Amino acid sequence: MLIGPVLRRVVGDRATIWVETSAPATVRVTATTAATGSSAARVTASGTAHTFSAYDHHYALVVVTGLAAGASARYEVFLDDRRVWPDPESPYPASVIRTRRDDTQPVRLVFGSCRETTQHSTTRRLPPDALDAYSRRLMGLDPGGDDWPDLLLLLGDQVYADETSPMIQRFLRRRRRHRGLPPDAPADQVVSYEEYTKLYLESWRDPEIRWLLSTVPSVMIFDDHEIIDDWNTSASWRAQMRRQSWWSERISSGLASYWVYQHLGNLSPDEIVADPVYGKVVAAADDATEVLREFGGRVDTESGVAHDSRLWAEAQYQWSYALDVGRTRIVVLDNRCSRVLEPGARSILPVGEWSWFTDQVHGRYEHLVVGSSLPWLMPPAIHHLEAWNERLAESPRRWVAAASERLRRGIDLEHWAAFRRSFDDLGHLFARVGAGTRSAAPAPSGAVDSPGAEGSIAAAGTTDTAPGRVGAGAAYPPPASISVLSGDVHHSYVARAGMPAEVRTPVHQLTCSPIHNQVPAPMRPLMRLGWWRGPATVLRALGRAAGLPAPSVRWRKLDGPYFGNAVSTLVHDGSTAEVLLEGTTKDGHLREVTRRVLSGARP
Repeated sequence: MLIGPVLRRVVGDRATIWVETSAPATVRVTATTAATGSSAARVTASGTAHTFSAYDHHYALVVVTGLAAGASARYEVFLDDRRVWPDPESPYPASVIRTRRDDTQPVRLVFGSCRETTQHSTTRRLPPDALDAYSRRLMGLDPGGDDWPDLLLLLGDQVYADETSPMIQRFLRRRRRHRGLPPDAPADQVVSYEEYTKLYLESWRDPEIRWLLSTVPSVMIFDDHEIIDDWNTSASWRAQMRRQSWWSERISSGLASYWVYQHLGNLSPDEIVADPVYGKVVAAADDATEVLREFGGRVDTESGVAHDSRLWAEAQYQWSYALDVGRTRIVVLDNRCSRVLEPGARSILPVGEWSWFTDQVHGRYEHLVVGSSLPWLMPPAIHHLEAWNERLAESPRRWVAAASERLRRGIDLEHWAAFRRSFDDLGHLFARVGAGTRSAAPAPSGAVDSPGAEGSIAAAGTTDTAPGRVGAGAAYPPPASISVLSGDVHHSYVARAGMPAEVRTPVHQLTCSPIHNQVPAPMRPLMRLGWWRGPATVLRALGRAAGLPAPSVRWRKLDGPYFGNAVSTLVHDGSTAEVLLEGTTKDGHLREVTRRVLSGARP
């Protein structure tokens, strides 16, 4: 077993476990728990799957069934009836699958983003890895206790294809002596699928990380570095990259490997069966290389081209996904691959995926969590700069548009604020949810079938009743909290959105980044400056001069910015939401940086 076991989803009495093996095999997982009134152990759950193969690598996703509610079951992994996990020499505790008692139990979500491997520290002298530190602390806790996490949410840059470690660079030099690549291919970046597999091997074989992923359920979403820095910044960026001779292999391999290593495990057992790519991979189990190569290239070609929701449903593969943990609904959004980049119609999500997203906020739940690799609420000065730059990049004066595009790429002006319609639409949606009017929401402004509404969210109390949509005409009580979890920006902070009086739900931006990386020291004062009123006022004036309306949401920072390596925990207990941000100390432990109650009162 080369990588894994990685515990992905726990749904009712079922769990999914992902592995990579060195050869084709039948993978069997058995989970045991102590029998009532006895010290003996008995098998309570099991699952079996045969590996599928692609690019001469072998993988399996095992669905374990029959788990008991409210229990922590130790499990073992067998390859062709040979036990390979746990390692009998391991100093770490047994890996477990923990199930929830019921929906009244508190929900504990651990999140963060941007993790370079330990190997990167050999040249960059990075501070200690926050996820390693969290793993070591978890080893001393009882899996049945209230401090045990329900889910680990990794919000992007789980691997760095364009910023490789010295170990990966040595591998690339050796490999490319015997396998030619286009002469313009970047020498120190991965390009092929085989090279991508080494990134995951390097990252997920870290002993503490391997144990953590084996025993805490995890979901993930990509950001840019899984492919390349500033991936899909603009239409001209995409056109320029597609002219590079090595790009087609890079994007196809990057998306195919992301599907195998990260995305497949995001799906529930029922969703896995329904996934069209998984069906083709299983049908070609002996060698699914061409299936994945074609998929990786096609999904990039289709990205962001379907503005009509009917066409999108037929053409576009969806990376966004949703799940419930207890009374918490979690919706994780693709901020990168499916962007609409056409000038004048730029959008973080295509219209069909936005319609899917609005459907997910229907129903009865206590808390709403939106996973977004990019922060929705940025330092205000940076927000106004990005919005102003987007407007000028679409100027009919070519020299203005060209200069603005150079600025956009030069200083990474590509967050929600650089897709102003999407920023406003998200604010409108949160206002409707928080006002208790969660009926079907309109398509995003600028879409084919959009009402085109822009401006203030003060009209959030109106009820949309689009026919034929899930929940049309129905209103649900507002949730106790709405939280946007993000990473990317290499500093951590808590901000609160200002909402109209009729919006009863507090809306927060919770940004935690990096897990293991470091923002250059000269950049830190500039990031702090972004929160100051003076620079924000000046840059907002530039936006007004360019004809931009005011943002539909105002917000203020509550905590931060914090620039160290960090991991955050969001806890939902009844109507209470509380976030804890912890950073690493020099000796590799975690210390509390800030703790804040977001809604309700601490029990």
